[in-house]
Amino acid sequence: MALRLHFHPLSSFCHKALIALNELDIEVERCFLNLGDPAQRAEFLARWPTGKMPLLVDGDRVVPETSVIIEYLARRYAGPDQQLMPADGDAALEVRLMDRLLDLYVMLPMQAIVGDRLRAEEDRDPIAVTKARETLTMAYGMLDERLADRAWAAGEHFSMADCAAAPSLFYATTLVPFAPTQQRLAAYFERLMQRPSVVRTLDEARPFFKFYPYREALPTEYRPQDV
Repeated sequence: MALRLHFHPLSSFCHKALIALNELDIEVERCFLNLGDPAQRAEFLARWPTGKMPLLVDGDRVVPETSVIIEYLARRYAGPDQQLMPADGDAALEVRLMDRLLDLYVMLPMQAIVGDRLRAEEDRDPIAVTKARETLTMAYGMLDERLADRAWAAGEHFSMADCAAAPSLFYATTLVPFAPTQQRLAAYFERLMQRPSVVRTLDEARPFFKFYPYREALPTEYRPQDV
């Protein structure tokens, strides 16, 4: 198979790429990446020095960064009816904007909070965690407002922005719940959780949720039985 995706099944950014692959119905060889293995880590860093995943390999071409991966797949391998990246220029800009906002103000602060829990007690940074939680609260308000006139993150069609929203909100809501007044955002999240591409991605990650540091706060259907 020409296409290979190096990923980890717990990574929210990897989930973003996997949801897109499911939406576009593109088959790739899924290569489980264990950066704790010295040999795998060295091989991966030789291919992409930042060490960030996921990473798409298409023959001799290396395609990094989730948004770039999704646009690359949509342009080169998707059918003519794909909606993840609209052909209209203004609509595409809105998709890229919402994708960027979700990555920066939901995905990254969520990862900062989770990463802090993985540290030794003496190395934790409560100030940074508080700021990250405040950023999530701000982002929820912004998203709820923008969802006033649209069904999906960037408009009336499921797009790359929703591929970013699903995993970022899935994990973020285990850390900071939506406010009771954010009913549009809560309804949108429910739509995301019912999307077949999202369901498949989360189902495939299910065996690994026992390793998630906030597993006790996962939705009941994804919470490990021993929690």
